[in-house]
Amino acid sequence: MTVTPSRAEGEDAVVRVGAGTEGRGTEARTGSPVAVPGARVAPAEAAPPAEVAPPTRGFLAKATLVTAVLSIAGALLGLGRDQALAHLFGAGTETDAFLVAWTVPEVAATLLIEDGMAFVLVPAFSLAVARRARGTGADPVRALVASTLPRLALAFVAVAALLMAGAPYLVAALAPGLPDPALAVDCTRLTATCVLSFGLAGYCSAALRAHRRFLAPAAIYVAYNTGIITAMFVLGDRWGVRSAAVGVAVGGCLMVAAQAPSLARQLFGRRRSAPEPEATAAAAATTADAAQGPSPHDGPEATKATQVTEVAASPAPSVKHSVELALIAPVLMFALCRQSQVLIERFLASTLPSGAISHLNYAQKVAQIPMTLSLMLCTVTFPVLAQALAEGDTERARTRVERDVAVASCMVLLGAAAVFACAPQIIQLLFQRGAFTAQDTAATATVMRVYSVGLLGHTLVGALVRTYFSAGRPTWYPLAAMAAGIVATSWIGAGTVDAWGVRGIAAANAIGITVTAALLLSGMGERRSVPIRTRRVVHELSKPVRAAVCAAVAGAFCASRVDSPELALAAGGLTVTVVYVLLLRVLGVKAVAPAFRTALRSVTRRLPHVRFR
Repeated sequence: MTVTPSRAEGEDAVVRVGAGTEGRGTEARTGSPVAVPGARVAPAEAAPPAEVAPPTRGFLAKATLVTAVLSIAGALLGLGRDQALAHLFGAGTETDAFLVAWTVPEVAATLLIEDGMAFVLVPAFSLAVARRARGTGADPVRALVASTLPRLALAFVAVAALLMAGAPYLVAALAPGLPDPALAVDCTRLTATCVLSFGLAGYCSAALRAHRRFLAPAAIYVAYNTGIITAMFVLGDRWGVRSAAVGVAVGGCLMVAAQAPSLARQLFGRRRSAPEPEATAAAAATTADAAQGPSPHDGPEATKATQVTEVAASPAPSVKHSVELALIAPVLMFALCRQSQVLIERFLASTLPSGAISHLNYAQKVAQIPMTLSLMLCTVTFPVLAQALAEGDTERARTRVERDVAVASCMVLLGAAAVFACAPQIIQLLFQRGAFTAQDTAATATVMRVYSVGLLGHTLVGALVRTYFSAGRPTWYPLAAMAAGIVATSWIGAGTVDAWGVRGIAAANAIGITVTAALLLSGMGERRSVPIRTRRVVHELSKPVRAAVCAAVAGAFCASRVDSPELALAAGGLTVTVVYVLLLRVLGVKAVAPAFRTALRSVTRRLPHVRFR
C-alpha cells in the first residue's frame, strides 16, 4: 500500500491511498482514521470511492447548473405547450375538458417523479451504491433493481388500467359541473397511460441521481413537452384537444427512452473485481487498530478518527429491505395530499363560468416557474443529504439544509416579486393570441398575482420535506402538516369562491401551502428530521421577504407607467432585480453570493471527478 499526499483543485490537502498497480483508491481529508499518524484513510474495501465521496461545492454547483439549464429548457417548452394549447383551443369548454384529464399526469408526476417515490428510492439507491463501492458480495444495485422494479411495474400497469376503466367516475368526481364530460373521459383514458411511463421514468431518475448522474434525469421534461407539442400540431386538426392527451402518452414514453441508456450503463457497463489482497489486509489491520480504541497520547484527532473508522467498519444495513411499505406509504400519501390542492381548485372552479379552470391552470404554470428553478439545488443535494444522514453526520446535514433553504428562498422570492409586478405583461406576451382574448389575459394575470404570494410556501415545503424522508425511516408528520394545509385550502376556497371567484381559489392555495410550510419548519428536530436552528432560519428568511415586497411594489409601479408590454416587462423586471439585490445587501443577506461565485467557477474551469453521463 502506498500513501502519497495530493491536493485536489480547490480542496484541502488530502491523502490518497492506492492499492495494487491499477491505482484504485480513495481520498479523505487530513485528520481522518488511517494506519499512519496524522492522516485519515478508511479501509479500502469499506470506504466509498470517488463516486460516493462527499461532493465538492464545485460538483454541486456544476450539477445544479446542468439541472437548471435543462429544467429551464423543459419549462420553456412547457410554456410553449401551454401557448400552443391556448392558441389552438383557447380557454373554453375544450381546454377545460382536457385540463380535467391533465389532473392524471399532474398527480402522477408528483407521486412518481418529482416527490413521492423519489423520497424512497433515492436513499435506497444511495445505500446500494455505497455498498457496491465496498466491493463485497453480489452487486447490491442490481439486486435492488431485481427485487423492486418488476413489482413496481406491475403496480403501475394495474393502476393505469384501473384509471382507464373508471374514467367516467373520475371525471364526475373531479369536475361535476363540466359541460362536456365525454370529451374529458376520452382524454383521461389517454393520459392514464402516463402512470406506467412516469413510474418507470421516476425509477430511472432516482437510480441515476443516486449515482450522481444528472444530465438524463434533467432532460426528461424536454422530451415530454416536445412529444405533447408535436402531437398537438400534427393531430390537432383531426382529433381536436384529444391530440394533447395523445401527446401526454407519447411524451411519457420519451421520458423513459431519454434515461434508459444511461441507467443501463450504470447497471451493466462495468464489472467489479475482487478487492486486492493488499487492500484487504490493510483494511483488516486498520479496523483492528480502531477496535483497540485511541491511545491516551493520540489526542482528540485520533479519538475522532477512531469514531469515523467504527462507522465505516460497522455492518451496512441491508438494501434488500430498504424499500418497504412502511416507508412508501407516508411518502405517497404526502405527495397525493399535496397534489390534492389542484383537485380542490378544479372542483371549485368547475361551478364557475367556462374558462375558469383554464385561467387557474395558465396562471399556476407560469407562477410556479420560479419555484421549480429555485428547487434545482435541493434536487441535486438530496442524495448528498441522504448520504450524510445515513453516515450519522448530523452537522453536515444541518448545514446542507440551512444553506439550501436560504438559497432557494432568496431565488424564489426574486421570481415571485417579478411575477407580481409584471403579471399582465407576462400573460399578454405569452398567451394573448389566437383564441386567447384580452379578457382571458386580465383574468389570468389577476390569479397569477395571487398565486405569487404562496411561492415561498411552495418552495419551503419542497425543500424541507426532503429532510423528513432522507433518513430512510417512516414518518407521518409531513402528511399531517400537509393535511392541515389542505383543510385550510378547502375551507377558505369554499368560503371565497362565490364572492371572489378564481381569485378566492388562488388565495386559498397560497394560504394553505403557507400553513404547511410553517408546520414543517416548526417540526424540524432530531426525532423527526434534521435539527436545524429554526429561529435563526426564520430570522434570515424575513430579510429577503421584506426585500421582495418592496421590489414587487416598485416593479409594478414602473411597469404600469409603460404602454408597450415588452418595454413594461423589461422596465418592471429590471426594477425588481435592482431593488431586490440592493435591499439584500443592505439587510446583510449573504446566502446567495457564495452560491453564484461557486457556480461561476464551476463553468470556467474543469472540475475533477465530475460525471454527468
